[in-house]
Amino acid sequence: MLSSIYKHAYNEALQMFEEKRGSEEILGFLVSAAETASGPDTVVSILLLDENGLLRNGSSPKLPADYLDAIDGIKPHPNVGTCAAAAATGKVVITPSFYADNKWAELRHLPTAIGFVGAWSMPIKTKDDKVLGTFGTYFRNQREPSTEEMRGVELLASAAAIVVAEKNKSY
Repeated sequence: MLSSIYKHAYNEALQMFEEKRGSEEILGFLVSAAETASGPDTVVSILLLDENGLLRNGSSPKLPADYLDAIDGIKPHPNVGTCAAAAATGKVVITPSFYADNKWAELRHLPTAIGFVGAWSMPIKTKDDKVLGTFGTYFRNQREPSTEEMRGVELLASAAAIVVAEKNKSY
């Protein structure tokens, strides 16, 4: 059974959207809910594709500014990190250990320098499978997401897709 945190956050995000609250506020709320549900060893980040197809920070309140600057504008690629790979493939990408995954060869120094061991990323997609961004979760311990985390973040990513699709209409 899916945690009530995920269900509540999904419904609350849709309510915030209906109230015409800002996309930054709603995405920040979704990030916070995912962190709460996943536990204290996690930090969540939403990256969004810009009009040029590059990943930009959508909401990452617990990641340091220098880390966000270092990854800003990364191009989606199936063999780079988790978020860039998820954005390129449209599929979930799981990296239990940065040291054991060659997709992190050029970037692993960035998350490990701030205490992360692994990560996973869920693409944020429209109903017709267009990738809008990624919902990434960093771990301080070597592990994979639980089935509940995956199902829960998938639900939150669907709420994020609604918000981001509306925001992108202004492009």
